[in-house]
Amino acid sequence: MQPDTLEKLLSALENKRPVALVSELETGEQALVYRDSTEGGLELSDEQVAAVRAAIRDDKSGRIDSENTKLFAKVFNPPKRMIIVGAVHIAQPLVTLAQTSGYEVVIVDPRGAFASADRFPGVTLTEDWPDDALNELGIDTRTAVVTLTHDPKLDDPALEVALRSDAFYIGSLGSKRTHARRVERLTEAGLSEEEIARIHAPVGLAINAKSPAEIAISIMAQVTQVLRAE
Repeated sequence: MQPDTLEKLLSALENKRPVALVSELETGEQALVYRDSTEGGLELSDEQVAAVRAAIRDDKSGRIDSENTKLFAKVFNPPKRMIIVGAVHIAQPLVTLAQTSGYEVVIVDPRGAFASADRFPGVTLTEDWPDDALNELGIDTRTAVVTLTHDPKLDDPALEVALRSDAFYIGSLGSKRTHARRVERLTEAGLSEEEIARIHAPVGLAINAKSPAEIAISIMAQVTQVLRAE
């Protein structure tokens, strides 16, 4: 590997930027493929770049089909993470589903009685105010943010940070009427229509979920759908 390529790869890893190292197996030439750009000495066709980006999306290293060259793409994705704002009943099954799906989970709730180690064993908990917590945690393109408190004093500050971040998924609990009022507040807070439109609300896929566990399933399904979107 060329020193320049290694330096750029290490920089991508440090900055939690998804990237794939593509190697031509016969010549040893290499290129780095990101979600929005490519660089390196190995020239790739549009079809090859698309195939590599699909591998990044799918978290799957492997051979890239090509008639004329033998390519291998090694995918380097940051860890998946879910930040849940609100240590409510829905959060408990959602934590289990997210961890089973390979996510590191962080729960943010300044109400200490809710965010307790007894209710969420083995989960990272923070009692900081949501906007402070999200700024401290940092949000990258592999982070999902879900707000569940139903309390504007807690959900809105978190959403204001999340909507200006690189989070791949942002969802918020509440009815259509609740969300309409949320949109009004966020608009008054200075967020644009395009930014607010990133919120999935009511959160989760429409599967007629009723119980906390069913709602958690609908949320996890939607998060997965967005993560794996074409």
